Amino acid sequence: MTDDPFSDDPFSDDDREVPTVSCERCGREWELDREVDDLDPGSHAIEQFALDHERHTGHYPDGVTPWIARCERCPDGERFLAERPARRWARTHARHTRHPVRIEAPRGDDEVVAPGDGEDGS
Repeated sequence: MTDDPFSDDPFSDDDREVPTVSCERCGREWELDREVDDLDPGSHAIEQFALDHERHTGHYPDGVTPWIARCERCPDGERFLAERPARRWARTHARHTRHPVRIEAPRGDDEVVAPGDGEDGS
């Protein structure tokens, strides 16, 4: 317990587990204590750090492999750290452009979302 009688946090800062991210290519490791403090509850500090790291260095930290949704007819495409937003982007792009979109999973087989897939709300 903390000595501060007005604190809502039953754990002291010393007891809190701080996420750590490493990158073998950069030869570095980061503790995300400041990132966790700066984000709202429910935010994903590790995911945000991974996206920022890739934006600045051109590669992801260790253990992070994105889902890639890539249009097969035009240069559009996006990278995501979770399956759900990758599939949503693919369905939306296919619906609006009538282009097929390839989803490249971090592990497993690729899948193509064809125009018209999921338009019945599925």
